[in-house]
Formats: sequence, structure tokens, C-alpha cells
Amino acid sequence: MVTAMVTGGTSGIGAAFARALANRGDDLVIVARDATRLGETAESLRKEYGIAVETISADLSDRDDVLRVAARLEDTSAPIDTLVNNAGFGVHTSLLAADTTPHEKALDVMVRAVLMLGAAAGRTMRARGSGTIVNVSSVAGFITMGSYSAVKAWVASYSQGLAVELAGSGVQVTTLCPGWVKTEFHSRAGIRESSIPGFLWVDVDELVAACLADVAKGKVMSVPSRRFKFLMFVIKHAPRSGIRWASGRISSSRND
Repeated sequence: MVTAMVTGGTSGIGAAFARALANRGDDLVIVARDATRLGETAESLRKEYGIAVETISADLSDRDDVLRVAARLEDTSAPIDTLVNNAGFGVHTSLLAADTTPHEKALDVMVRAVLMLGAAAGRTMRARGSGTIVNVSSVAGFITMGSYSAVKAWVASYSQGLAVELAGSGVQVTTLCPGWVKTEFHSRAGIRESSIPGFLWVDVDELVAACLADVAKGKVMSVPSRRFKFLMFVIKHAPRSGIRWASGRISSSRND
């Protein structure tokens, strides 16, 4: 029996991971804040795929809640074979804002929780000699769009460091770096979808399928779609002044 945990598993990329993993026969542990939506999602997955689905209602900005989720990852009586560290949200707040609460919450959910859950999963999987950890970063982590870029840059760097520490242990670590993906994420982040060229959008189920294929190949970094692989090449080789200019142009697509 194979079991996967997905944080933020009731919407967007997380929900697509849940569907893809369920479709291949994995049982699931889904983590999200909204207990009602968790229950609805779990029941839908059980009916459609005939798998077991466990739910954990947790706010990953709350350290005690993160510890509860970490304890589930460390439970050797019901092992988790795959962790998808996906929970997150866009940050629209200026770095100059007097109220830094949105940035602090982003660090709690997308840095501290990723670190704590990755550590719990990594330790437990290493002791067992097998496992997979997928940490969702972003192409935005390689440009300079406020604290969201900074957070996702940390995730990408952390994941590679975790892969180094777990090398040879039987535990695979992959960083997923999506670009613009068709989910509700961008509207929640205050980004006008119409301002982004249509050819740049990636289907969420195709994104997840490509990521899981990269995991199977043992890749440490997954950048689905040729267009975003090309974009990453440009970002890595362009002058940083050009990246800052482009980041400013992209940021202007956000709603005021």
C-alpha cells in the first residue's frame, strides 16, 4: 500500500496532485485549512478512484498545527511514501508596507512549514530507505517580484540542499517550478489573467503529470513545458538588471 500526503490538496496544483496520485492507486492524506472543503474533496476522491483518503485540517501558519502534520509524517505504523509540500498563496503586499503581516504569514506557510515537514518526512523516509518529497517552488523564485519571489527562491535552494543531504538514502527530492498555471491562484493573488499572453498558460493536470514523470526520472528540478524551460534558460543567463526590469513589468499586471 502506497500513501501520499499533499498539503493544500483541495485546490489548484495540490488538488491536481491529489487526483494524479489517486489515479495511479495511491492512498492519500490531504492537508488544508477548510474542514468542510477537505471532507468534500476526500469523499469525491474516494468515490472516483476507490482509494482511502485521510484528512488533516491544519493552518500551516500555526506552528502547533505544523507539528501535528509532522507527527503524521513520522508515524511509522502508517508510513507516508510521498510528501507534496504544496500549500501556499500569492503575496500582493509591498515590501515597504507598514503592516508586514502578509509577508510573515508567507514565511510561516511557505518556508517554516516546508522546512519542518520536509525534515520530518526526510528523517522518516531515510530511516525506511525510500520515499519521495516534492516541494513546490515557482519560476517566480528566479526573478524579483517581492517577498513571493524571495520565498520561492528559498524553496528552490532548500530543496536542492535537502536532495544533497538525502543523496544515496533512497529518498528522492524534486523541486517543482511552475510558471503560469490555470488555477484560481492568480485571481486570489490579485493578478489579472488577461494581462498574461495565452501561450504562457500551462494546464494544471499536464503540469503535475510532467512533474511526476520528472520524479520518476530522478530529477532534482522539474520545470514543466518547453516554453518555461526556455524562460528559465533566459533568466539564468540574462543580466540581473534585465531581470529586475522584467520583474517590474510583470508586477504591473497585478490589481491595485
